[in-house]
Amino acid sequence: MNGRLLEVLEERLTRPLPGPMVGSRFEPLPPRARYDLSPPGARQAAVLILFYPYEDRWHLPLILRPSGLADHAGQIGLPGGAAEPGETGRETAIREFHEELGAAGHRIEVLGRLSPIFVAVSNFRVEPWVAATSSRPALAPNPAEVKELLEVPLAHLMDPANFGVCRLSGKDRSCTAPHFLWDGHRVWGATCMILGELVTILEECEPWDWLRVCGTS
Repeated sequence: MNGRLLEVLEERLTRPLPGPMVGSRFEPLPPRARYDLSPPGARQAAVLILFYPYEDRWHLPLILRPSGLADHAGQIGLPGGAAEPGETGRETAIREFHEELGAAGHRIEVLGRLSPIFVAVSNFRVEPWVAATSSRPALAPNPAEVKELLEVPLAHLMDPANFGVCRLSGKDRSCTAPHFLWDGHRVWGATCMILGELVTILEECEPWDWLRVCGTS
């Protein structure tokens, strides 16, 4: 297995990060709030970006949430959720991953953390943790929390052809929404910004190195 991705990320995550993409091509406009500033009463949460080898490429799982959930119903996001009392963000991200996608007992190597981001609509301060595993986990989505599992190749996210912008309207606001496209789905909002920071730091690699980063062989 080609470990170039793991080497790049583990080293890069020890250095200052670009931040949660405020003012970047990944931020919805107009913004609902300052994504880089969390109010004192914000709830703590964490998500996990887990890379695993599948079909000779690095993949990561996203989830489509059921329509009946209290927070972020019907949206596509990273596996994760609210912290329990006394938990660190790292512990929350791993626990929530297993609760939503199973694979209990599968060895996960945590590489580091991306920039925390504030999600105003649910009042969450979200810590995105990055991890990897040496083989594809036996993913078993929990139907109470996951309507559909999306296994997305990293190379797909890195390809500008799979990034776009659309106009979204709701009952209380409309916005211009940058998004990643995958299998007919638009991945936008805070998840797009989190993945956008990941893409941004990987774009620091020389173009010739991208295939080595995205592939596993």
